[in-house]
Amino acid sequence: MTVDSGSEISVALLTGGGDKHYAFGLATALVSKGASLDVIGSDDLDCPEFHGSRVNFLNLRGDQETKVSFPKKVSRILLYYARLISYVTTAKPIIFHILWNNKFELFDRTLLMLYYKALGRKIVLTAHNVNRSRRDSKDSLLNRITLRIQYRLADYVFVHTEKMKTDLIQEFDVYATRIGVIPYGINNAVPNTELSPLEARRRLGIPPGQKTVLFFGNIAPYKGLEYLTSAFQQAFVNRDDYLLIVAGWPKNCESYWNAIRQSISGDLQKGRILLKDEYISDEETEVYFKAADVLVLPYRYIYQSGVLFLGYSFGLPILAADVGSLKEEIIEGETGFVFKPEDPADLARAIDRYFSSDLFANLSSRRQKIEEFATRHHSWDVVGQLTINAYSELLRLRSSRELPNHESSNLL
Repeated sequence: MTVDSGSEISVALLTGGGDKHYAFGLATALVSKGASLDVIGSDDLDCPEFHGSRVNFLNLRGDQETKVSFPKKVSRILLYYARLISYVTTAKPIIFHILWNNKFELFDRTLLMLYYKALGRKIVLTAHNVNRSRRDSKDSLLNRITLRIQYRLADYVFVHTEKMKTDLIQEFDVYATRIGVIPYGINNAVPNTELSPLEARRRLGIPPGQKTVLFFGNIAPYKGLEYLTSAFQQAFVNRDDYLLIVAGWPKNCESYWNAIRQSISGDLQKGRILLKDEYISDEETEVYFKAADVLVLPYRYIYQSGVLFLGYSFGLPILAADVGSLKEEIIEGETGFVFKPEDPADLARAIDRYFSSDLFANLSSRRQKIEEFATRHHSWDVVGQLTINAYSELLRLRSSRELPNHESSNLL
């Protein structure tokens, strides 16, 4: 079923208080198609676009500052849940679309889901990761059981790749007809001004002519940064014209990060690696992507990466490990190259191959083509339409008192 307008569709968008980039892109796309939204957010998500005529921004989470006392964190979380439960009892929207769970995921996946269902809500869930704990090497039986409960209670689940859909079916017994594959929308929340690559390099103190490699985003073991630093140290140790930029926040991985930091201390002193190991604001992000010649994703385990599409939004070529579905998003020699995961030698060869390619030689003209490629395949307009279609079908089924099951037709 396809609809042209969501004028009669009212949705509660539960953001979990984070990931502004995805929440912003989806919310603005849905509003552009006529849907009205209650956006459940936090101080971090608040922005002028969330205060329009068709958006009711409910700042139930408030301040998310991490450097506060433990009692303060607990009281803040409990207050949020109290506000959320109160909101649900009187909320106008029938459809509740969960983008992320909250701090107490086990509660969110079970009791909170049952509460939504008891009040007659139709639940749409976007699963950005099928099993994040497995990715982070923290999986457990309890984690898998509660994930299974949430996936089975959801009326519809969105994923970003066919591989994710297959894993949902095989590992959690979710009916294929309750799963929709949608593109990961290209980041449109980060400013992209008239700043030139030359000016961006000047701001970071990068001399003209240096071949600049970028690692960007939260630092965590599954992202494999150690393979990139190892490749850089082994293959380009005598190449003063190569510079590695590491820009990102080490997230709950102190020992992992300390080991990497120690291993690159000499390169930091020599100026071969430029490091900013802290949270990079949206306003600062542009500088790093425009100063770089290529973005590297040396990941060990992932389905899909928002950083990849952020790079594409700035017309930046990608070098990616062949994990998850990253390879499917790269056209060899046109938008980037792929290398073997957990293999510093092959990663180094990919870097060398890129800087010897026509893609790099003509980077100034290729950037626009990469941006156009990303826009064609990962437009929020497409994501918004597929999402509206699913909402409409769920409402139709509800009004006719039908329930989706394994024998029903696919929602999309």
